[in-house]
Amino acid sequence: MTYQQTLDFLYGQLPMFQRVGAAGFKDGLVGVQKLVAAMGHPERGFRSVHVAGTNGKGSSSHLLAAILQSAGYRTGLYTSPHLREFTERIRLNGRELTPEYLVAWVARWRGLFDEVQPSFFEMCVALCYDYFAAEQVDVAVIEVGLGGRLDSTNIITPLVSLITNISYDHQAILGDTLPLIAAEKAGIIKPGVPAVVSQTQPEVQAVFEQTAAERAAPLLFAATRYRAELLRDAPAAASQYLRLWRDGAVWLDEVELALVGDYQRLNLPGVLATVEELRRQGFIITDEHIRQGLRAVRELTGLRGRWQIIGRQPLTICDTGHNEAGIRLVVQQLGRLRYQRLHVVLGMVADKDLGKVLALLPTEATYYFCAANIPRALPAAELAAQAEAHGLRGPVCGSVANALAEARRQAGPEDVIFVGGSTFVVAEVPDLYEAETGPETAA
Repeated sequence: MTYQQTLDFLYGQLPMFQRVGAAGFKDGLVGVQKLVAAMGHPERGFRSVHVAGTNGKGSSSHLLAAILQSAGYRTGLYTSPHLREFTERIRLNGRELTPEYLVAWVARWRGLFDEVQPSFFEMCVALCYDYFAAEQVDVAVIEVGLGGRLDSTNIITPLVSLITNISYDHQAILGDTLPLIAAEKAGIIKPGVPAVVSQTQPEVQAVFEQTAAERAAPLLFAATRYRAELLRDAPAAASQYLRLWRDGAVWLDEVELALVGDYQRLNLPGVLATVEELRRQGFIITDEHIRQGLRAVRELTGLRGRWQIIGRQPLTICDTGHNEAGIRLVVQQLGRLRYQRLHVVLGMVADKDLGKVLALLPTEATYYFCAANIPRALPAAELAAQAEAHGLRGPVCGSVANALAEARRQAGPEDVIFVGGSTFVVAEVPDLYEAETGPETAA
């Protein structure tokens, strides 16, 4: 098979959750366990860090990988969904899996797939684990796809488990209360394995404490030890500069973080606490390695789409935040920008509770409604109709590219354009993979 035929096979075998929603969710670990058993249990062949959470797990995974790479470790990174290319999901020291490897791997195990009939995600996880074992990584950072307890990644025994923010998302699958969602995320906590929770959220704290106690797993709420303080407010800059606190005292000053979303300061306590646990287990990670990883995370890992500046004059920003908690933080950061007019290129998926998200968006902006090219996408006209009920108005533009082009035609040099509402909208931004425009930094 060619590379494209291989992708068609992967996407076509069984529904893919990211594209079609709940119909593509396969509940349980039996399928992936059959795959890795036939492959000789590659999940046992490398050390790992497991990362779950509603918001922040992708950024936290990339930050951890960047720090480990800076420390000289041969580092695997597994994340989902991809933005443009399937091979983005699996990286080794920042380099994507090659199409040739993917083609050969699927051809090798095609008979097994015909027998087991695994889901798309089960095949992705088996591929990731088999690749990292074959490549003899020193450590792999593994991001959960959905939930945790029954997620296909949850067959590893990691060195440490990290759980980021808990908020409402995928309620139809994970539960409709924060404690129920937290219980699914807490499912990655393993017996005797240290667990880190990035934030202390009173609504769900007891869930993590109970799960950790039942499994005799040491538990740390990272925000009780670590804090990231913004030194200079420059939301349109290419970097943010931070003072990192540990145990109530300044630890590292003038730290440059190449991810400028406000929410990254909520992710950092969990990342730093996880690094501390790895140090305790014998990893040699210096303060300078931490500085280097935070400063160069984009270059080291290829991370895209997190409060990413894709143009200036007008300032144009995209962000993958898509649920209530993520959009709230995005709106707060937009509110600190200086502009004459705000233009929002907006697209969403159909299986979300859109009312709470739409209610957060600023009514004074001009909206350009669009739909990503996936079955889950809410048609642009339907989104516009729902948005109008919340006072959000603007033209229906069809595709993401058309909507962004129209926003750029209408915007003046002192305006701001924001692109978001869905990971899949950001994925279709034409210039997503170009270098960030403009020399501005927070220095």
